[in-house]
Amino acid sequence: MELNREHFRAIIFHNFRRGLSRQECFDELNSLYSDKAPSYSTVKNWYNEFNRGRCSIQDESRAGRPKSVVVPEKINAVRELIKQDRHVTYREIEASLDISMTSINKILHEHLSVKKICSRWIPHNLTNAQKKARVDWCKEMLEKYIQGTSKAVYNIYTGDESWIYAYEPETKQQSTVWVFQDEAKPTKVVRGRSTSKQMIACFFGINGHVATVALEQRRTVNSEWYTTICLPEVIGEIRKKQKNRRIILHHDNASSHTSTQTKAFLTERKIELMGHPPQWIKIILHAGNKLSISGKQQDVLPYLRYYNNKELKNL
Repeated sequence: MELNREHFRAIIFHNFRRGLSRQECFDELNSLYSDKAPSYSTVKNWYNEFNRGRCSIQDESRAGRPKSVVVPEKINAVRELIKQDRHVTYREIEASLDISMTSINKILHEHLSVKKICSRWIPHNLTNAQKKARVDWCKEMLEKYIQGTSKAVYNIYTGDESWIYAYEPETKQQSTVWVFQDEAKPTKVVRGRSTSKQMIACFFGINGHVATVALEQRRTVNSEWYTTICLPEVIGEIRKKQKNRRIILHHDNASSHTSTQTKAFLTERKIELMGHPPQWIKIILHAGNKLSISGKQQDVLPYLRYYNNKELKNL
């Protein structure tokens, strides 16, 4: 059943008579009805009315014909809000356009004919050439490292950079988006809004996590950062146990990894390089990491170290 304004007013009046505070009433409505619940200012206004002795929850009669807000200007404004943000909520539309929930519902479903549906996850599609390169690389590695029995595998270290977001839609409700009648069902390709994010580089070897290096102040990953901050810290961690240990590095083909500056750095320090097939490294650990720390506002590095070691033990 679709609740209208009078239904919500009755609930507010009931909570008022129960002795709940304005904030408690708002929190309860928000937990039950999410973005369809009235705003805190609405709850506050009705509490003030009830405190003044009002008992009716119906609109007071007004002189003249009421002016409808369901006009072309408002309809177009709602359409633009949806196009700008497919996750926009009733409450955000109400705050932006100053129109009631009932009018918003009428505009969305009767005039725009939109509905909310969940986005579908789709896999990365590899070309035939990429698939062949991936298979060839695997065969080459199996032969080179004797099916994984070679002691050289203990010298292999791999890593990658990735954004870690403080908020990512996870549940079906959080992932729903508005879709117009003539549009195809969306896929989860575009990332949702995030309250904050941090770029990190995470490296590990056969025995577990080696180092996690954060890129501060949202700077761009480039050769300068990679060769003066990131790799020196990783190599330093590796050489703490064995100063002259042979290091075989596996990273992807990002520009910061394949630049002249990076190649010169690796050559100078006698770091060997492995090849890299398409779409390989990120699917190993980063998806689990993001799921594990999503929504956490505090420092993410301790979580990454813990979950990387946990995931590696399960490989």
